[in-house]
Amino acid sequence: MTALPVGRTLVRLGPARLVVRHRPLLVGGVLVVLLAAAVVLSLSLGTPYVAPVDVLRSVSGAGTRYDLVVLDLRLPRVVLAALVGAVFGIAGTLIQSVARNPLASPDVVGVTQGAGLAATVALTSGAAAPLIAPAALAGGLAATVVVLLLGLRHGLAAQRFVLAGVAVAVALRALTEVVMLSADPIDGLRAQLWLVGTLAGKGWREAAYLGMTLLVLLPVLLWAGWALNGSALDDDTARGVGLRPVARRVGLATTGVLAAAMVTAQVGAVDFVALVAPQVARRLVRAERPPLVCAALVGALLVVLADLAGRRLFAPTQLPAGVLTAALGGPYLIYLLLRGRRKVS
Repeated sequence: MTALPVGRTLVRLGPARLVVRHRPLLVGGVLVVLLAAAVVLSLSLGTPYVAPVDVLRSVSGAGTRYDLVVLDLRLPRVVLAALVGAVFGIAGTLIQSVARNPLASPDVVGVTQGAGLAATVALTSGAAAPLIAPAALAGGLAATVVVLLLGLRHGLAAQRFVLAGVAVAVALRALTEVVMLSADPIDGLRAQLWLVGTLAGKGWREAAYLGMTLLVLLPVLLWAGWALNGSALDDDTARGVGLRPVARRVGLATTGVLAAAMVTAQVGAVDFVALVAPQVARRLVRAERPPLVCAALVGALLVVLADLAGRRLFAPTQLPAGVLTAALGGPYLIYLLLRGRRKVS
């Protein structure tokens, strides 16, 4: 029997055999602990302050005099923040793996801009509030179709996919600005608030929608976790081992942009989470490609902390979570660009 490399264990499940890497399990466990701590901290801080022990008692159902504050006012928003970050982390992992580019994300390839344009049109045309999310979802999916059609001409090649996405994103962003400038100032302000991405005023309804989205996509995500193993292979090598690289890339890209469109439709454009989370997870795990579960946990941790910082840094004024994630993601994007330039040199 061939000896396994250091840091891996062979697990037998009946006739099946699974090689488990130790580091992803360790990193995932640490991220779960950090996420739980961030959730408790977010539920504690505010007016009134709630001691962590009382937070744990309220969440466990033991009952305290802070149940209304913890369970009804803060918990829905914190759960939503974790789900938003997790879905963006998954979407970013899938898109970056298809593009083979750490700069690719829903913010870059047009999904966010398509949703933003549709939501802006709905907000500035006086559409009813329940129609905003469906309109944003339709816009994000329409942008996705355009990008995929442009990229499929050469088998959804990585470079063509990214360039098509950037071109579509720039065009849609320009159209969004035109719509906002020509709209009533009040409606334009509402659209601007939606575009920066905020969790204020949202809760269980949006969290339930995203939870159902993850549940429905779970079989596809299980397939995607396996399919990502061959994403680093070139087309000739993939075909040589019996894989279908084009169909695999289309499936992964479609799943990623669908997830990104759904979460953007609910909370707006929380930028850069899908860009940062996969790369942070990849570096923590020291893997060739971003790990799906760890990227979801990093994304959840980022958005929970960003929403907490937005609520408390300038209290009583609240900053949208998208502002804080953009403040983090902008410098990180510059770092990736400079790092890539040094590698080329």
